Amino acid sequence: MQAGRDPISDVAGAVWDGLRQIGDCSYAILPKDVAHSLAGFKKAVITQITTALQWEMEWIDDRVAGGDKLREEWREKCRERTSQTAQ
Repeated sequence: MQAGRDPISDVAGAVWDGLRQIGDCSYAILPKDVAHSLAGFKKAVITQITTALQWEMEWIDDRVAGGDKLREEWREKCRERTSQTAQ
C-alpha cells in the first residue's frame, strides 16, 4: 500500500532541489580555486556577522539586566521617600 503523499513537502523538496542545482551551477562555472576562495570568504563574512549579532544580543541582555537593577533602585528610593514623608 502506498503511503499518502504530502503535496506541500513535494513542492518544498522540488524548490530546494532547484535552489541547490542553481547554487551548484554558480560555483561550477568558476575555476576550482576561485570557487573555494569565494566560499571561504563568504563563510568568514557570515562568521563575523554571527559574532557581531551574538555580541549585540549579549549587550541587549546586559542592558535589560541593568535596567531592571536601576528600576529596583528607583523603587527603593521612592519607598524611602514615601516612608520619610509619612513620619
